[in-house]
Amino acid sequence: MIGSVQILGTGQLLTLSRRLRAASGAPVQRNMARRIRRAAEPLHRDLQSTVRTLPMRSQGRASGKRGGPSPTTRPFRASIAAAIRISVRTTGNPGARVFLDKGLLPPDITVGAVNQLNDGRLRHPVFGNKRRWANQYTPSMWWDKTVRSHTPRMTAEVARVIDDVRRQIE
Repeated sequence: MIGSVQILGTGQLLTLSRRLRAASGAPVQRNMARRIRRAAEPLHRDLQSTVRTLPMRSQGRASGKRGGPSPTTRPFRASIAAAIRISVRTTGNPGARVFLDKGLLPPDITVGAVNQLNDGRLRHPVFGNKRRWANQYTPSMWWDKTVRSHTPRMTAEVARVIDDVRRQIE
């Protein structure tokens, strides 16, 4: 299931966040947030690139079946890629999240459709006709594999940022 990706060193990051507010104020917090965002940006770009180039195959049309152009000019995978966002917080529950923003998806694309895409099979009505359905197949778990490949690097980078900031305020 596609969800948000969170890199949190809960205890260390929370303690550091409290100490930041008390000791240094906004400039150090902004610097920390900028560096944590920079650590999450390669994952963000890779997820967008992966979804844009995700191979999709279908069963194809049976012989003698009619077809036609798509009723929408908006590319499906590009719309999903545009909805992938980064959020960084240095207070409350500090950390970085890379997530799919439902508000940026077009109304006809649901998070459920994107979850199906991650599962490897997208079942949808043919041109909106609820009586005819089609299946399209993709490599399964593309979101999860991409996240797993970036997690060690991101964790190490966030740990380095935390150590640098801790040294700066002590």
